[in-house]
Amino acid sequence: MEWKELKHRQDIEKLLETFGGFHDSCLKELYMWTESYVDENLSMGMSTDLDTNVRILFQRQYDNPSAIELLFEGVTQFHIVPSPIKYDPVIYEAKLILHEGYFYWADDYDWEPNNFTQGANSWISSKNLKWRDVSSWMGKKSRYGLITPD
Repeated sequence: MEWKELKHRQDIEKLLETFGGFHDSCLKELYMWTESYVDENLSMGMSTDLDTNVRILFQRQYDNPSAIELLFEGVTQFHIVPSPIKYDPVIYEAKLILHEGYFYWADDYDWEPNNFTQGANSWISSKNLKWRDVSSWMGKKSRYGLITPD
C-alpha cells in the first residue's frame, strides 16, 4: 500500500477519476495527531511548524478501488460535521482542489474555500496530501485502533 503524493491539479483529477469523485462513498473513520507531547519528566515538546496530520478512510460502493485513505499533512483547517439523526451520510460528490497552495477536501462538490457555511459541510485543508488504495479495508472493522462496539 504505497502512498501517492498529490502535487498538481492533474494528480487531483486522476484521484477523483480513480475514486469516482467520491460518489456513493462514506467517511468511515479518521485519525488525527500532532507533534506536541509531554514527556516522562512532564516537559512539553512542540513544533512551531504545521504539525497537525489527519488520516481519513473512505469506503465506497464500487470496485477498483473500493476504499482509499487520504493523508493530510500540515493541516491548516479541520471541520467535521457528524451526520444528524435520520440523515443519509452518503457522499454523492466531493470536492478536492488545490487553492492558493493548499489542498482542500469537502464532502460537497459545491463547497468553496472562500465562500463556505461553517456548519454545513465537513472539510479539511492542508499543505500536503497523499493517498493510497486500501481496498482490503472494507467492512465495519475499525482500522485506526478502536474496537467498534457490536
